[in-house]
Amino acid sequence: MNLYRSANLDQAKVDAYGKELDAQDFTHWDLWQADAIYPYFERLRNEDPVHYTPESRYGPFWSVTRFEDIKAVDKNNEVFSSASGISIIDTPVDFDTASFIAMDQPQHDVQRKTVTPVVAPRNLAALESVIRQRAGDILDSLPVGETFNWVDRVSIELTTQMLATLFDFPFEERRRLTYWSDLATGGRETGLVKTNQERREGLLECLKVFTGLWHERANGEPGNDLISMLAHGETTRDMINRPMEYLGNLTLLIVGGNDTTRNSISGGVLALNQFPREYDKLRADHSLVPNMVAEIIRWQTPLSHMRRTALSDYELGGKQIRKGDKVIMWYVSGNRDESVFTDADRLIIDRRNARNHVSFGFGIHRCMGNRLAEMQLRIVWEEILKRFDKVEVVGEPQRVRSNFVRGYAQLPVKLHPLN
Repeated sequence: MNLYRSANLDQAKVDAYGKELDAQDFTHWDLWQADAIYPYFERLRNEDPVHYTPESRYGPFWSVTRFEDIKAVDKNNEVFSSASGISIIDTPVDFDTASFIAMDQPQHDVQRKTVTPVVAPRNLAALESVIRQRAGDILDSLPVGETFNWVDRVSIELTTQMLATLFDFPFEERRRLTYWSDLATGGRETGLVKTNQERREGLLECLKVFTGLWHERANGEPGNDLISMLAHGETTRDMINRPMEYLGNLTLLIVGGNDTTRNSISGGVLALNQFPREYDKLRADHSLVPNMVAEIIRWQTPLSHMRRTALSDYELGGKQIRKGDKVIMWYVSGNRDESVFTDADRLIIDRRNARNHVSFGFGIHRCMGNRLAEMQLRIVWEEILKRFDKVEVVGEPQRVRSNFVRGYAQLPVKLHPLN
């Protein structure tokens, strides 16, 4: 079994690594599904860390691949705007779902401030016991000694239960949140839908359901769920009159509350199986869990990139970026930058600077739910270690076919009980 490659890959795409940098299509979905992208980014970091691609399926764009350059772009929101979208794919003009992550100042801070209380320290403290109870229940329901899909039974189930709580969404319908999250981050290339129109219809169904929830919450007393916060927020209570903006913020909150945690839960299991000495280290010292969580998020990098658009000419790494240019910050590359992370391709659970990763971004757009994601991961591993000697990967992982979300559809595992 090859845990490092999980898809059949056209040899021609692998051979492209030896070509000139301008001839390489490192955005191709097949490379990402096969987890074969790291040599491309290593070469970019070494040979052309601020690299211009003049022609691609996404149009021309700059690739920023080194840690410090990524950090410089991410923190400079006066020059690098989010308003034209946050992924390498341009937002369709007839389906523009604006959200505060794709807004510049001052609008960004105004909307973000409204929903931030859901992840404030007091609320997180109240959620910890809920997460622990649910994680324990999920783990206790798993078959020991039998093969099953960890992604579906654990990663998706735990994060979807948490999402339902944050939205106060009907619990028995919580898997709809998973579907809408996947729909928001992927289209035809993922196989989830056959046409862009089908994707739009699915997202509009999400809007319809949440519009009903908005009216329920707006007519009731203010609550601690995200929809109530938006419906009663002084600066967001009229968002219902801008449905595409409401949908954009919904999908942002759904994806943000789901993908980082879900794919890091799966990625952590895979990584510990790829690096068994680290698993031994963890079993010998459970106090390493908090640092390991940060290292898993670095190693996995659940969202591979973020996009900005230059508002003015700017020199970066000796290259001249022009006003209007698309700039892609490849977080997945920054997290493997050997100048920052020694032996960066390895999972090292006691890595001293593990928390220094770029997975959550920097500046005004730093992930709002990063503490919640870390808490869920910490709790699930604390509960795993109480119950099982090992979560063993027993088959090839099936990765999502996406160059944005670094996720998993299948991870076959077998549980080994404590002796």
